[in-house]
Amino acid sequence: MKQFLSYLLVAIFAIFVGSQITEGVILVPYWQSLSGPDFYAFYGAFGGMIGRFYTILTIIAALIPLGLAVYFRMTQSKGFNEALISTLLAVLFIAAFYVYFKGANEAFFQSAFSEADLKRELVTWSTWHWGRVVIEIGSLFFLIRSLVKSKNA
Repeated sequence: MKQFLSYLLVAIFAIFVGSQITEGVILVPYWQSLSGPDFYAFYGAFGGMIGRFYTILTIIAALIPLGLAVYFRMTQSKGFNEALISTLLAVLFIAAFYVYFKGANEAFFQSAFSEADLKRELVTWSTWHWGRVVIEIGSLFFLIRSLVKSKNA
């Protein structure tokens, strides 16, 4: 059962990372291909749904390494340090939302950018997004290491 739970936790986190990669590979280039009015119409129609989807998935993903770190600390299991690193990286990818994405996404809802400024902002958004994906992959890496280390204890 413990091995099944480990696989499940990694699978959930990996689905989160995969969805972020999919967003960067499919959704962001699509946004960048749209004219300003078309982008704002799309974002007005679907931005809220996209935001809710990623909010739920991000919270679930971030709670996984945190829960493991707490569990490993309480049980004195090996893997705590790796789970803690994964948790710190999870805090970073959540912080990125508040540092950049929250304001940018709100500006998209308000149609705040001119056509030229929107094109530049979408490039900035993409850069922040891929930086965040790198942090998420790092968090996944340390999550897996923590589980492997705890299994080998």
